[in-house]
Amino acid sequence: MNATPAVGLVERAGALAPLIAGEADEIERSRRLTPAVVSALIDNGLYRALLPQSLGGAEAPIEIFMQMQEEIAKADASTAWCLGQNSVCAMIAASLDHDTANEIFNAAPGILSWGAVAHEARAVEGGYRVTARWDFASGSRQASWLGAHVRIVGSDGAPRKNADGSPELRTILFPVASATLHDVWQAIGLAGTGTDSYEVSDLFVPERFTTFRDVPSALREKGPLYKIGTGSTFSLGFAAVSLGVARATLDAAIALARGKHQSLAAGAMRDNQAVQGMIGRTEGDLRAARAYLYATASAMWRDLSATGAFSAVHRSAVRLAATWTIHQSARVVDTAYRMAGATAVFRSNPFERRFRDMHAIAQQIQARDTHYEDVGRMILSGDR
Repeated sequence: MNATPAVGLVERAGALAPLIAGEADEIERSRRLTPAVVSALIDNGLYRALLPQSLGGAEAPIEIFMQMQEEIAKADASTAWCLGQNSVCAMIAASLDHDTANEIFNAAPGILSWGAVAHEARAVEGGYRVTARWDFASGSRQASWLGAHVRIVGSDGAPRKNADGSPELRTILFPVASATLHDVWQAIGLAGTGTDSYEVSDLFVPERFTTFRDVPSALREKGPLYKIGTGSTFSLGFAAVSLGVARATLDAAIALARGKHQSLAAGAMRDNQAVQGMIGRTEGDLRAARAYLYATASAMWRDLSATGAFSAVHRSAVRLAATWTIHQSARVVDTAYRMAGATAVFRSNPFERRFRDMHAIAQQIQARDTHYEDVGRMILSGDR
């Protein structure tokens, strides 16, 4: 099996940008990634960015994954969001036995999606039975497998507990054909992600298609990537998406200012000192946010590679940097949108969709204001 090389992932993503941008209107209209885009992502190995090398994946360093996400987001946020979701879901392969992971990820298209943590599965002989419905499965419309994070109850109905007394939480995996998908994603932004709901009825899931998510002792792969866990990787990846959206929106505003005349009296926008100052400050804000996010990821990766441990301090640092970067990116997009004036409201211009997409990103769990409280609590406790 030929492994997907990590080298070149960013360049391949950039090369796909014209195709993705050309399909963006149809992605928005159909609320799905188009077959052409999905095929291009598969053919270029982008869905396999975080899949273990032992399964033919790239197992890319975290910064390569982030840069890949940024490049795709410049062309279309929905495509980048789905790619990020499906790529991070593939990290569960590091906790599955090789044959099971191979069955899921190396039979075309080899794409996994999952939704929010919810509901219970009952332990039975050989596995688990579950009847439930889950929400927020971004990328489910191109997936061949679905997953769900469920609490486990024993055959007697009593909740199973971990050694520390917490509820036992497992990730169960099943073919998409075993589920019913519900078309519910009617959203103001990220409209093309197909972030739909899915349900199963009295589904039996064999034991080997279940595992513990983000539990270090469950890992079968030893690379540093998998010690980060899916939660922090989602945060870094989606923050990178926000940077890509902000970069594209600000670039569109700069291009507009270079050629637009505000009025016959006011002259060219590019000669207006207020516009010049606004662009300068906003460019600085965006560069600062990007530098902060990548510096945090780099420091974490360096320490993780040296020590083999993803510390609570680094988890907190990632959460802070990702949250702040998403919020800062939203401010950049807002400034660019206002700068464009009435031009920004037309669907034919490159502003209104990115404005909506950015504010949909800022509403997700990775951008919650409560993250600041968590980080502040840690700092005040002396752990930083």
